[in-house]
Amino acid sequence: MIGNGWISPTEQYQAYLTFAYKEGLIQGGSQIAKKLETMQSVCLSRLDSSGGTDRVDISDCESILQELLRLTVDSDGRCYNMYDVRLRDEYPSCGMKWPPDLQYVTPYLRRPDVVKALNINPDKKTGWEECSGAVSSSFRAKNSVPSIQLLPGLLEAGIPVLLFSGDKDLICNHIGTEELISNMKWNGGTGFETSPGVWAPRRDWTFEGEPAGIYQQARNLTYVLFYNASHMVPYDVPRRSRDMFDRFIKVDIASIGGQPAESRIDGEKLPQTSVGGHPNSTAVEQQEKEKLKQAEWKAYAKSGETALLVVIVGVSLWGFLIWRSRRRNRRYREVYQNGSANSRSVLDRFRNKRSEATDIEAGDFDESELDRLHPPETERERYSIGEDNSDEEDQDQQSETRKPADEPGRQDRR
Repeated sequence: MIGNGWISPTEQYQAYLTFAYKEGLIQGGSQIAKKLETMQSVCLSRLDSSGGTDRVDISDCESILQELLRLTVDSDGRCYNMYDVRLRDEYPSCGMKWPPDLQYVTPYLRRPDVVKALNINPDKKTGWEECSGAVSSSFRAKNSVPSIQLLPGLLEAGIPVLLFSGDKDLICNHIGTEELISNMKWNGGTGFETSPGVWAPRRDWTFEGEPAGIYQQARNLTYVLFYNASHMVPYDVPRRSRDMFDRFIKVDIASIGGQPAESRIDGEKLPQTSVGGHPNSTAVEQQEKEKLKQAEWKAYAKSGETALLVVIVGVSLWGFLIWRSRRRNRRYREVYQNGSANSRSVLDRFRNKRSEATDIEAGDFDESELDRLHPPETERERYSIGEDNSDEEDQDQQSETRKPADEPGRQDRR
């Protein structure tokens, strides 16, 4: 991921004048414009010379930007900020002291705990500083080759690359970045070709309901243009930058949290990203849905268990009552006559059970039980009327009392 990078001097040196015209920094046909166009002609000749495209720093081309800033100083002695042309700065600084947060960034990045967190060698005693002269001298080596010579190979090796630009940056402006992409060849095509002569569309990007820029993608390369942003894009639009960053490196946003951000490309809603300090993301939302679903199932299970327990108790009680009722009817069913259950003796009812239609289960009783309860001898003594009873009557009575049972035995029906 490269933001407002200096990648290809050939296209980017020529973009100074193009950008200045587009943004209204100079007027075409003016004396300033004519002078700068002359200087650009000299620059192009240097680029066309032998080995011109193999150099990252060409002095005749560098002078174009410096002269543009000098010639556009206003009456108050203020020049354009080369990093954000919406701003003005004192000449010759022209943005070198911007942004104002640098006064806080320097001591912060020198704190021992920050140095340790960034895995910086603590033996380096110089500490961080913005635009270090020593570092700048190393990067301005005359023999350094432009990184445009390395970029196609990185893309062909399968490494995803994202180039992004703020549309208000002058020194490494978006016009130069777009031109270098258009001329670059990689993976069997030129620029953002999806097939010969057909280019991937520039898709409109909206963020939280506002136009945010454009997205363009093809063959492992992504380009993002940020509207209303400077050379330091994250400084101007931190939430949008974070959204782009999370999507490109496929961060598990559930693990970092953030406020939900609505991004749309050509009106199509993208998955939520986390760009603040609140745990809101598609992953978190899914987890919350799963938790809610589990809670609902637990509630259903608990209420189901309660209902089942009530049913079991009810069925058990009902079954017990039915069993008890049937058992009582089989053993003790009585036929009420004249409103009294005692109008006839138990023995008489047993003796006449076959002639009484009301006793529907009388056949279930074994008369041998009655014999055990009331031995025949006792019954004769109890129900005899006198000595004049003949032996024949006694025998008839005994034979009637000892009739064989209709069934071999009783069973409880449950």
